[in-house]
Amino acid sequence: MKVFFVFAALAALSLASAGLTDSQKAEAKQRAKACVKQEGITKEQAIALRSGNFADSDPKVKCFANCFLEQTGLVANGQIKPDVVLAKLGPIAGEANVKEVQAKCDSTKGADKCDTSYLLYKCYYENHAQF
Repeated sequence: MKVFFVFAALAALSLASAGLTDSQKAEAKQRAKACVKQEGITKEQAIALRSGNFADSDPKVKCFANCFLEQTGLVANGQIKPDVVLAKLGPIAGEANVKEVQAKCDSTKGADKCDTSYLLYKCYYENHAQF
């Protein structure tokens, strides 16, 4: 189960789709759609990012990641909210696993809040092996 769902709880941020209710999945999907529209990216760009394709460094894609993470409460003002991440993802992926990824990723900083959120998502995604 991948931290992709830090995105799908991070783009339909359903960190383990099996761990979310249908209502939570629908809510995450709506948030992702709203962020696609707000940031002006294509559905394909959102799907690529959700799938771990980090080749597109379009600033709009980075701001999409920020929008989604902010809407889910995992990030605020360019800062990761470790307690919120642990509370939302711990029950799905296991607290120890989440804490291990947090130790690797939560100090990540980018040039601005969009870049930071994008890099955080990338770090969480790339360190999903424990999930």
